[in-house]
Parts: sequence; C-alpha cells; structure tokens
Amino acid sequence: MSVIERIEEQLASYPVVLYMKGTPDFPQCGFSGRVVQVLQACNADYRAINIFEDPELRDALKEYSHWPTYPQLYVNGQLVGGCDIVMDLFNKGELQGMVGAA
Repeated sequence: MSVIERIEEQLASYPVVLYMKGTPDFPQCGFSGRVVQVLQACNADYRAINIFEDPELRDALKEYSHWPTYPQLYVNGQLVGGCDIVMDLFNKGELQGMVGAA
C-alpha cells in the first residue's frame, strides 16, 4: 500500500482526523497542543496520528494536502486547516458544529 493510499484509508476510517506532532496526551508542539485542547472543548471524537512516528507519512501528507505545516485537521476527509484556522473557527463557534456533525 502506498503512503497516499494509507492517508486516504486513515481519512476514510474516521470522520475527524488530526495529524499532529506528538499525541493528545503528550503534544510535542504548542500548535498541536492548542488544537487538541480545542477538540476536547468541542467534545470531539477524533483520531490523532503522530507524524513523528512515520516520516514517510509526514512528508507525503504535505503534498497530499498542499498544506506545509502541522497540525492538520480533517473533517469528513476534507482539510480544515492548521492551528490558526481551527482556532478561528472555534472562536466563531463554527468548529463545534463541524465536528459534531461529523
């Protein structure tokens, strides 16, 4: 299975997926930690994937998403964005509906 196929499988397997640095219990960057806090505040049911555990995935995901940084949040297979976008959506009250509907 190619790395792109693995990404597509991960996105298809769970409605809300967070590609992050570290894990929700031990985020390894502040941006990833903030997105985890926001998802927890939304009571989101999500799958977190630590990009440090798979360098091939980390590199391929940037091409797949056309997004150069991490974390990357996906809802229903679509890229929502990184920390700034997620925080903005949360502050506007839109993120809760997005992850709740997923």
